[in-house]
Amino acid sequence: MTSRRRIALPAALVLSLSLIGPVTAPTLALAQTSMEDPLDIRDARRVERMEKVVRELRAIVFQGRDTGRPVVVQPAETDYRIEELNRRLTDLESVITRLNGQIETTNFELRQSRDKASVLESQLAAMNQKIAALEVFTGVPPAGGESSGGASSSFSGPPPSAGGGGSPQGDFDRARGLMLSGDYDGAESAFEAFVATHGNASLAPEANYWLGKTLVVRGADADAATAFIAAIRGWPTTAWAPDAVLELSRSLIALGRSPEACQTLAELSRRYPSAAPSIQSRAAAARTQARCG
Repeated sequence: MTSRRRIALPAALVLSLSLIGPVTAPTLALAQTSMEDPLDIRDARRVERMEKVVRELRAIVFQGRDTGRPVVVQPAETDYRIEELNRRLTDLESVITRLNGQIETTNFELRQSRDKASVLESQLAAMNQKIAALEVFTGVPPAGGESSGGASSSFSGPPPSAGGGGSPQGDFDRARGLMLSGDYDGAESAFEAFVATHGNASLAPEANYWLGKTLVVRGADADAATAFIAAIRGWPTTAWAPDAVLELSRSLIALGRSPEACQTLAELSRRYPSAAPSIQSRAAAARTQARCG
């Protein structure tokens, strides 16, 4: 876009020409010929460059109009990607921190579980030692030896054959009937025969419990303690189990074994915390009698 303009001759130049003589046509034509201004050329080039830049900017801005893609400006895109990577790295660090915390919590809980298991094993071992001591004292064979029926070998009284030989339930009912009728000697013989004949029956622990009761009546405290130990082996959850533990402690007190009696009473509270009030009251009296700490 170049422009042309006519350059007017100064008045002095015209006057000089008039003094020289008439101006000929070629001379006048030369005087009136258009001349290009160098300033106009530079301005035109500058304008062309600006228009080129504008066209390029328009192409960049509106490149997504036809393709549907966003405008991509390389420096900005690079910054965005760097920011996105930094954000992802931060998120990854947060996840790793959270996982490390969870692992530490799990390890702590695992250590606690192991410690609790170790304590329980120690308590179980101590309880087995206490039961074994009671069994040795009363003559009951250790666990894994003879069955509970074998404990009756130390009992005094009629031979085991009295009243036995029937079904477990029938023999148990007959022995229980004798006891309810007040025939404690007959009941003792019947229950002793039951545990000798049906030592593996489900009613054997209860039979040992009632056998211990009959033995207490005639003052056979050592044999009664043996029967009660056989009854509570395995710590049954039956209705008569708390009373069996209490009767064992009373038999031990009668035998002068107060430390073992106190241990038995402690187990009564721990194993059967919901025992009947009458059991708890009798247990408190037993603790006082044994002078438990």
